[in-house]
Amino acid sequence: MPPIGQSEVTLAEPASATPSPYRLFSRDEWAPLRAATPLTLSESDLGDLRGINERIDLNEVAEIYLPLSRLLNLYVAAVQDLHRAADTFLGQPTGKVPYVIGVAGSVAVGKSTTARILQALLSRWPDHPRVDLVTTDGFLFPNRILESRGIMSRKGFPESYDLRRLVRFVADVKSGRAEVSAPVYSHLTYDVLADEVQTIRQPDIVIVEGLNVLQTGGDHERPPGVFVSDYFDFTIYVDADERHIQQWYVERFLALRDTAFRDASSYFHRYASLSTEEARRLATGIWEAINGPNLVENIAPTRTRAHLILEKSADHSVQSVHLRKL
Repeated sequence: MPPIGQSEVTLAEPASATPSPYRLFSRDEWAPLRAATPLTLSESDLGDLRGINERIDLNEVAEIYLPLSRLLNLYVAAVQDLHRAADTFLGQPTGKVPYVIGVAGSVAVGKSTTARILQALLSRWPDHPRVDLVTTDGFLFPNRILESRGIMSRKGFPESYDLRRLVRFVADVKSGRAEVSAPVYSHLTYDVLADEVQTIRQPDIVIVEGLNVLQTGGDHERPPGVFVSDYFDFTIYVDADERHIQQWYVERFLALRDTAFRDASSYFHRYASLSTEEARRLATGIWEAINGPNLVENIAPTRTRAHLILEKSADHSVQSVHLRKL
């Protein structure tokens, strides 16, 4: 059975092709699947959603993210119909349960921008106007705990997260609890904020974005056999060649040196005075020691667990989409 919304494009796998659980779309094949979906974001809106050093434009939104928002809208509607069918069978309402979307990918690949754009687009569909976005950064252990365990240099690796708390949060959201709280992380102070939480009150959709949302192992704190992704309705992996991601990470570090790092309260304020060459060397060293190994060992292996993969080229644009077959 073809994926929902694919009636406009016919793709046939060659008889000699290696069987794949995904259907591959080039950018030109994916873009028409927006059908008549209107572009509801302005350039000003996009400016607020775009991450540092991101080059996404409205054409990218129209050709990649509008078709994706249409697909998700159809999937959400189908799940809402299933809930109504269950209510009919049981003879009573079962309560509102949010549709949960996971967005995964490497540091600097643009997953946060992807999540924000999807939140903005999906909230403009009439059937699910309340869309919340939660990042898993808040579920990192506080710096004091990471330091006491001697793993501060492995921040972002599986063992640096309170996975038990993250699983419990997503399970509570998916169980339909009236109010669920998530911890909040500050990129300025590079730590979890002890006195601040984000409260989720039964929205229509919850997007959970982070390095680890598709991971399945690696920590004694995790309840055995239970994974964050067990509670997701749909998952997205933002992908690119590792060389390109490393370049984007270095470019972002240089951009932060000239902006956020200049704030005296920034954890990284000491890097604001580095020369361009010094900053480039430092960022490359951090990538090679931390972010690169984490990508190879823990993040990239989860790619094939996603329902949909957005594959980016060197200029940040998405050039192909892999959609898991139903």
